[in-house]
Amino acid sequence: MGILGSLFYPWGLLLQAAAIVHFIRRRPDTYWIFIILFLGPLGALIYIFVEVLPDFGLLRQSFKTFPRRKRISQLLIEIHDNPSPGNWEELGDLYMDEGKLQLARDAFNKAIAARSDTPDCFYHRGVCAVLLGDAAVAVPDLELAVRRDSGHDFYRAIGLLGHAYAQTGQDEKAEACFRQAVERSTLSETYLNYADFLAAHGRNAEAREWAQKVLDKRPSMPGYLRRRERPWFRRASALLKQLPA
Repeated sequence: MGILGSLFYPWGLLLQAAAIVHFIRRRPDTYWIFIILFLGPLGALIYIFVEVLPDFGLLRQSFKTFPRRKRISQLLIEIHDNPSPGNWEELGDLYMDEGKLQLARDAFNKAIAARSDTPDCFYHRGVCAVLLGDAAVAVPDLELAVRRDSGHDFYRAIGLLGHAYAQTGQDEKAEACFRQAVERSTLSETYLNYADFLAAHGRNAEAREWAQKVLDKRPSMPGYLRRRERPWFRRASALLKQLPA
């Protein structure tokens, strides 16, 4: 256990446990788990200062969960008396923030059925459909959003439309959308969807190039952004391992 662990037992063990839980949830660089395990409470303390404390900036977003859920409850009551497009659309947005994509999609369906014609409503319904694996249904909604504004959501809309086209076998349209998106956007999601499209068509060198572009962004990113982008970095690394050199 070591001197530090003996002095602070059982708090040292609790410190290690907290560090390990955070490591599992956030999945930072692998070497941290060895520092936590082999240096004991001291390693856990180092890890917490370097990796956990900077995350508190991101955790501020988590504190919005409770007022968001309260607002969802209020809207569900209000909708009984006033099932307006605006209420349904707001409910859909809140469900999306909660990660409840099917509920969000249902809310956007009802907003549109109640005569909502805002591009955002169609766009968000299309995003839900893509993330739920229903690309064919997503295409018309994303087409509408892009038709009204090709740069919708910082060009994420056209990137997702390219992805939806790729998933539905419309390769020429997919290529055109991806090309337009990556010329104007640096979203890791778009880069990796394009890389997957290229890899699926045997264009491995190009696929590697776009996956590598995601990893190349990491050194110049501030810490909070690197943490937020970790899932994309992992996806890019996994794709590079799968592709022949």
